[in-house]
Amino acid sequence: MTLIESAKKNKINELIRSVSHQESLSLDYLRKHILSGEIAVFKNKNHRLKKMCAVGKGLKTKINANIGTSTKKPNLKKELKKLEIAQKFGADTVMDLSVGGDLKKVRREVLKYSDIPVGTVPIYEAAVKTQKNKGTFLKMEPDELFAVLEDQAQEGVDFFTLHCGITRHSLELFKKNKRLLDIVSRGGAMLASWMSHNKRENPLYEDFDRVLDLAHRYDIVLSLGDALRPGSIFDATDKIQISELKVLGELTARAHKKNVQVIIEGPGHVPLNQIEKNVALEKKLCHKAPFYVLGPLVTDVASGYDHISSAIGGALAASFGADFLCYVTASEHLRHPSAEDVREGVIAARIAAHSADIVKGIPSALTWDREMSLARKKRNWQKQINFSIDPVKARLYKGHLKKNPVDVCTMCGNYCSIKLMEECLRV
Repeated sequence: MTLIESAKKNKINELIRSVSHQESLSLDYLRKHILSGEIAVFKNKNHRLKKMCAVGKGLKTKINANIGTSTKKPNLKKELKKLEIAQKFGADTVMDLSVGGDLKKVRREVLKYSDIPVGTVPIYEAAVKTQKNKGTFLKMEPDELFAVLEDQAQEGVDFFTLHCGITRHSLELFKKNKRLLDIVSRGGAMLASWMSHNKRENPLYEDFDRVLDLAHRYDIVLSLGDALRPGSIFDATDKIQISELKVLGELTARAHKKNVQVIIEGPGHVPLNQIEKNVALEKKLCHKAPFYVLGPLVTDVASGYDHISSAIGGALAASFGADFLCYVTASEHLRHPSAEDVREGVIAARIAAHSADIVKGIPSALTWDREMSLARKKRNWQKQINFSIDPVKARLYKGHLKKNPVDVCTMCGNYCSIKLMEECLRV
């Protein structure tokens, strides 16, 4: 029985209770919005989790951290360190995007050591296996792709990114409407190449009922991927992107009828003045399903600082109603991320998510900021560090606390405005 089916039968299982406690929301509220498809909860029936994650209407904005081996750096130990750091600094989910080394071993280790839900992009493993066995991923058969989905589902993967919305029709539209930058989605480019070479329809679209049957068996959340997302601000919100979003809306309705949970992935590179429109379009076309955005990055020139560009776009997107942010690291577009890149990416995304939660009126977000302000007023450095989004860095910057536990910092010194006003108001 899937979570949606449990909600339909008014059975409040332990999963819903856990989310209710975590979000400080009523069971009735959660049940109502799980039924409407506006809330999704990540939990494969085969995966034991220590920390649940739900995304959607009325919930805290969540963040995802991507890890995974590359073809150039297939180092499992380093990826597990990134997993450790992502969890330590507050990621709500993690995605294993490995394409190098022993993919099954990497995934099993990630699932073993992850306390939070794990997602994957199955087309990656299917392409890598076919490339190894047949010399090119273009010779992949649909059954081989679905076999990978089945294996990963059995192992306990909680959500799949599946590029179901790229079709032969959308490729024709793509050819007629030239972009500055073509397809930047790795999975999307793989499927586009396969479809073009084999003159066949996308199997994830053509056999979507097969996808739904598998997702239903394991209660996996389908993260319907944006294969045609813009990779340049000049391509944002174009006909190609919107055509795919319409297909994803149709597939969302089919999934809900089969009691399968869905979230929708979004762009990408989007200038500030188009972010609100993008969120509104997703909610309208995709039946208010939770919106999972990559960034969005608000400029194309922030190489080395794309985590900042992403945080700006993510904060704005979430304040307009996006529910789930995929972090972007400083190394985006340049190299495979380091452990430090992961840490900074997680923190930047958490700042964006929290900033949006203040706008959304999430009570815990407002309480957090209030407590920090009170600690600053009292110049209580230990509390300020504890309330920081990154206590490790805050403690490092503040230095030794024992010398002057309630004194000024080195920024203003004796001219500290807070201390001056404290003395002024005593008179």
